[in-house]
Amino acid sequence: MAKILIVAEHDGKNLNASIAKCVACASSIDGAEIDVIVLAAAAGDVAAQAAEIAGVNRVLTIERPENEHPVSSVLGPQVAALAGGYAYVFGPSTTFGRDLMPHVAALLGVNQVTDIMSVEGSHTFKRPIYAGNAIVTVEAPQGSTIVATVRVASYQAAAGGNSATVEPASVEADLPAHTRYVGLESAVSDRPDLQTAASVVAGGRALGSEEDFGLIYKLADKMGAGVGATRAAVDAGYCPNDMQVGQTGKIIAPDLYIAIGISGAIQHLTGIKDAGTIVAINKDEEAPIFEVADIGLVADLFDVVPELTSALES
Repeated sequence: MAKILIVAEHDGKNLNASIAKCVACASSIDGAEIDVIVLAAAAGDVAAQAAEIAGVNRVLTIERPENEHPVSSVLGPQVAALAGGYAYVFGPSTTFGRDLMPHVAALLGVNQVTDIMSVEGSHTFKRPIYAGNAIVTVEAPQGSTIVATVRVASYQAAAGGNSATVEPASVEADLPAHTRYVGLESAVSDRPDLQTAASVVAGGRALGSEEDFGLIYKLADKMGAGVGATRAAVDAGYCPNDMQVGQTGKIIAPDLYIAIGISGAIQHLTGIKDAGTIVAINKDEEAPIFEVADIGLVADLFDVVPELTSALES
């Protein structure tokens, strides 16, 4: 039996969709027995959602006031203290997981496996390197806990309908006195979250200005889609950096990705390799984006995008 612990990412009320994908990854390990740990001030709602994921054996909860906010130096010692009974400790390759899991690995004295995209054996995994241009097979040492992040864009979410048991857990862990939560500033939007949206409309530097980037917002709103951007568009100030897709931004896997005015630099393509259908609109017929696009339209975006938006309105 391979005992696996998955650390739940949540906002205090809702479980992040990445956790069902972590469960899908963990389920591909032979003999997997999967527990999910929810660290929160009040874990009830999140734990109930985790218990519904198919393949989950138990949901463990650690409730304490310090866990209200996801600070890695606070959560890390608790996860590490609980990890002793597990062969694997997994987290998502989101901002949350990339911050927390190295902390856990360091406390356990092991190397972390990053961005698992497939399980090849009990200690053998595949992960991308060189901005996704190559896939490497890595093997973790036998006899020690494997701490890893899961490339959630490579997995479909595990189904629901389960009714796993929910149990409180307690650990002895020294929490840091040198770190404290100060506050969180985040953009508020009615649009779907970029990393979980089924459809994403993204714009590049060709939009030319923050004002003209509004064309992307209008089309996305008519489609009920999330909004993304290239690093060049973000650096130019057309949109906030939380919209950046690519190697130094967010890795996404929507069913539909519409790239508008995006040339297709390799750093950007890294972020959309797992998208279902890629549609590209660019007036440069030699743009690299057309090499990966399922549907390509060589046209001026300033003509096409308003037409598409108008067609959706009617």
